[in-house]
Parts: sequence; C-alpha cells; structure tokens
Amino acid sequence: MSMFVDEVEIDVQAGNGGNGMATFRHEKHVARGGPNGGDGGHGGSITLKVDTNITTLLDFRYQQYYKAERGGDGASKDMFGKNAPNLVLKVPQGTVVTDLDTGAVVADLNQPDSVAIIARGGIGGRGNTHFTTAIHQAPKFAERGEPGEHKRLRMELKLLADVGLLGYPNVGKSTLIAAVSAAKPKIANYPFTTLVPNLGVVYVEMGRSFVMADIPGLIEGASEGIGLGHQFLRHVSRSRLLIHLLDVSGMTGREPLHDFEVLNRELALYDEKLAELPQVVALNKIDVAAEPEQVDELEAILKARGYTVYRISAVTQTGLRPLIYDVMARLETLRAEEEAQPKVAQFVATAEVDDRHWEARQVDANTYEVVGRGIERMVAMADLENDTAVRRLQRSLDKIGITNRLKALGAKDGDTVRIRDIEFEYEDEDKWDEENDPDQLRRSRRSAHR
Repeated sequence: MSMFVDEVEIDVQAGNGGNGMATFRHEKHVARGGPNGGDGGHGGSITLKVDTNITTLLDFRYQQYYKAERGGDGASKDMFGKNAPNLVLKVPQGTVVTDLDTGAVVADLNQPDSVAIIARGGIGGRGNTHFTTAIHQAPKFAERGEPGEHKRLRMELKLLADVGLLGYPNVGKSTLIAAVSAAKPKIANYPFTTLVPNLGVVYVEMGRSFVMADIPGLIEGASEGIGLGHQFLRHVSRSRLLIHLLDVSGMTGREPLHDFEVLNRELALYDEKLAELPQVVALNKIDVAAEPEQVDELEAILKARGYTVYRISAVTQTGLRPLIYDVMARLETLRAEEEAQPKVAQFVATAEVDDRHWEARQVDANTYEVVGRGIERMVAMADLENDTAVRRLQRSLDKIGITNRLKALGAKDGDTVRIRDIEFEYEDEDKWDEENDPDQLRRSRRSAHR
C-alpha cells in the first residue's frame, strides 16, 4: 500500500538566462569590423503538469529542491546561445500551489489537462550588436543573463470528490463508502481507523455516477489542529455536497445532535464556504438503534432546520438506494448550474507584473531601496564589471527618474541604495565637480549573492 502524502514544501530555482557576448568582426578584407556578439539563450522555466495516473505528492517528499538549466551564452558571429529546456514536474489532479513567502496562490491544477509555470526562467542577455548608436558604434559591453525566479512553495492535494462524507470517527463512513462503491477501506471498531481519505466511485446506473470521499478523523477542535481532521478538511472544500453521517445506535454514549452542531461549527471555523455547502443527513446504524423515539425526535429537529434526512444502515445496506439516488439528482442539478456559469481559467497562474512600475523607499536612516521588476531586471543584467555598461545603467536610472526620487526622499552623499541584491553608494550629482564624469555610477559593494 502506497503512502498517502497530501502536503509538501519544495524549493524551485528556474534557470538563469545566458550571457550576451561582446565581440567584433575580424575577417580579412573587412575594415573596421563592427560588433557581432550574439544573445544568450533563455533559462528553463519550472512547470507543473497534471498526470491523472498520480494520486499523491509522495515523490516530492523525497526530493524538495528542483533546478532548471541555464541558457547558453551568446557567441561571436551573432551566434545565439541555446535556450534551456523547461523542467516539467508531474502532479496529481487537484494540486494547489502556494508561495510560502507571499501567501499567494501560484497555481490551482483542478483539471486533467492543467499546466502552470511556477518559476519563470531568466531571459538571455543581449549581445553588443544591440547597443550600437550613431555616437557609440563599437560598444564594448553586453548584458548578463537575467536570473531565473526562485520560490519556496507549498503544494497541497485537494481530492476532487463530488460528495464528502462528514462525521465523527467510527460513525460508519468507511463502511458506507465500501457499501456504495468499489473502494475497500480498512474498517474496525475504534476511532481513527482511517488515517487517509478514502475515495470511491459510486455507480448509480448507466451514465450516472459520482465520486465520494470519506474525510477521516474529524472531531471538535479540528479547525485548530486537534485530532486528525484538520489534515483532511482541505479535501472537503472540493466537494459540491456533503453527507453528514450520525450514529444513532446509542452505543457510543455520544449525543448525535451535539455532534452534528459541533462538526458544522468546525466547518465554518475552517472555511465559511464549507459550512454553506448543501448537506444531506444520514442517520446510520438504524438497525441497532436502542431508542426509536429518540431517533424520531432527532429526525424531526433536523427536518425543522431544513435538512433532508435518511435512515440507513451501512452494514445491512438498508435505505442506501433512496439516499444515493437523491444525492445523484442533487449533483446533476448542481452540475447543470455550474455549466451555465461563465467558464473560468483552469488554473490560477502568477499574475503578470508591470515591468514599468517601480517604487523607492527609505529603509533606515542611511539606506534606501528601489523595487520594481523592470528595474531589478535592468540591474541584474548589467555587467557591473564593465565601466561602459555601468555608465549606461546610470543614464537609464536617471532617465527613469530614480535619482530625482531618491533625492526627494532625502538621500545624502554616502547613503546606501539597494536594488535587488546590489548596493550602490549615493552621491548628490549637484555637488559633483566639473572634473567628475557626470555618468559615473559609484558602486560601494555588492552582495555575495551576485
């Protein structure tokens, strides 16, 4: 029996773009050969793809770090570097991916053909042929490749069941799912027998079926992590409808109505949408009920609250047919309503970021930070070991308005300006002597990550 793993954390690193090349033509009989450095190739992205043959996230338990290949560097004679292949990771249907640093949902792969890019590879740096102008006809610099995205992610598997079985441990959920489907869960007469969700396909008749999931270990305090149920509540969220199973045998010493109210409260505490799912109540173990009057009273109370109630025995299969047919009819209505709704994307991918947007802010008395995808990319791809490239970067930052914005924030000579993982020393250009190069960007130090 394979281990069921429904939540893992992984670390992914997309490939860096390849570096552009700064070279010049040197053919015979060609005077003053111009630049001919090629562009670097794009780094590989990391992609998730649904594989319906996979049912758990077990493979990711044994390997938590994934890295895509970097793009090839450009070469002379305008030769481009090779684009790196994407790294494709296969996951089960129903996988939801969350960014651990931001809390944002990166992907929700809820369809058999869902695909999502979870970390984008860096673009290749441009060769020096891109930087020729009427004034500078022989640029001696090229761009570095853009670093690939790095993310820490949580992957959760949410079972795609039409119907969720809700109830305290040992109320007969495993017995019911075994009675109405081909599933063969472990069944015993003690709490927490079921340590993983059981999934079964219920065939009502030709062309009519639905998937049922037994959600184990749900008790009072589950929404706060008590017991086992909090590990599995996520699976109920995929359901369209819930069957709330109550034990009316009287042999457990529990009060069925109290259990019913407690678990509904746990649903609402975990996720209000769960509490709003339609519920059908099944009074189980009716064949051994000790007090028929109490069962009548319980049924009357639940019906008065608007619930449809069935009396069943999962062991003897008494009353199962009316319950299953009613659930099937309700699901068909819900499916028809969903089909009538406007179609939405099959997965939620990382939102596109406006490369032109940037912000400058003061971090402390002597440190300022500039953030913005386009700005950070510009700095990361600049060859800071090349003075010509540094001067070009300075002009670009001035043109965008970053220098003026830092001055408005109160930046003074000697203050540190951080962009991405690079730190620069700020100097007020109004105080520069005429001997100073007005385009020179003073670098104080660079992060060890560079």
